[in-house]
Amino acid sequence: MTQGAGQGPEVERTATLRDFRVPAYVHETGPYDQSTHPGDVVPPHEQGYPDGYTPTERDLPVIQRGDTLQVSLDPDSVSAPLPVSDDGAGPLYVVGDVHGYLDELLAALAEKGLVDDAGQWCAGTARLWFLGDFTDRGPDGIGVIDLVMRLSAEAAAAGGYCKALMGNHELLLLGAKRFGDTPVNSGAGTATFQAGWLLNGGQKTDMDRLQDHHLQWMARLDAVEEVDGYLLVHSDTTAYLDYGDSIEAVNDTVRETLTRNDADECWDLFRKFTKRFSFRDEGGADAVRSLLDTYGGTRVVHGHSPIPYLLGEVGSEDGEDDSGPVVDGPHVYAEGLAIAMDGGVTMAGKLLVQQLPLEN
Repeated sequence: MTQGAGQGPEVERTATLRDFRVPAYVHETGPYDQSTHPGDVVPPHEQGYPDGYTPTERDLPVIQRGDTLQVSLDPDSVSAPLPVSDDGAGPLYVVGDVHGYLDELLAALAEKGLVDDAGQWCAGTARLWFLGDFTDRGPDGIGVIDLVMRLSAEAAAAGGYCKALMGNHELLLLGAKRFGDTPVNSGAGTATFQAGWLLNGGQKTDMDRLQDHHLQWMARLDAVEEVDGYLLVHSDTTAYLDYGDSIEAVNDTVRETLTRNDADECWDLFRKFTKRFSFRDEGGADAVRSLLDTYGGTRVVHGHSPIPYLLGEVGSEDGEDDSGPVVDGPHVYAEGLAIAMDGGVTMAGKLLVQQLPLEN
């Protein structure tokens, strides 16, 4: 198993679009414009598109976060030392999608007693898993990756660990860096990683700061893991089953695909990791069971699909309601078999850091 090593308003997008060439197709109308509700994404197979279709519009509507509250970390507010279980393993925590919101991440980790007021690991033998999507949409994706890499080393030195999973935005950033404007077959015409990255929140500041060690770290991330009976994945999809019938097989296949550096293969991997909502509607519990029966575990924990969209509750796009979506914690659904961890930090929701098992 490979170990992973890490505010303010969104970065102005006009300058980004001037600096990169965006094909004309990205301005064409896609299937998401037919949705009657911004969270109700109509599956491609219900719209006459082939199963291989990947939207060339944004994967989900972007709701502006607006001004971000800057949080000072008070040493007196940091939690007491975390308990150790009977078998010697520290408590298990999971982190939902971060998307470049470094300040919110530090505040959330400090609130749980995982880092101190200086952002240093202070949780001893605690175990921390990030569920992917470190970059894009928010202002400091590279800062987030740097933090996770540093905490990985600090946690290991203290007898715990900090690890990370592969998200679809890691694949998107890798593809944008490696392949740029190289055409790929999206299943419904020609697409490029670069255009997809820009449309889904790619930040020029992240691309400018991206270094080889960041790329190597992202390319080595695992896609699936099972810890304490929890099957950890990034996306709420059964597409992982396409890559192997064991956790080891899936992780090996994903890494081998990235190693071959074939643009079409990498696009197909990104496309499948971008699928969502497989656990949400009728038959969702059976979809979860298909993963658990294959890879083990008793519950799936995922990020990717923001909880406000899973619930059909999103903030206002016209600014009339500036309170934003209310997310108090993880969302348990699919007959209790799935735990959603993306609190919607990009839409003024909440960046979730949660200890498992859940208290309720």
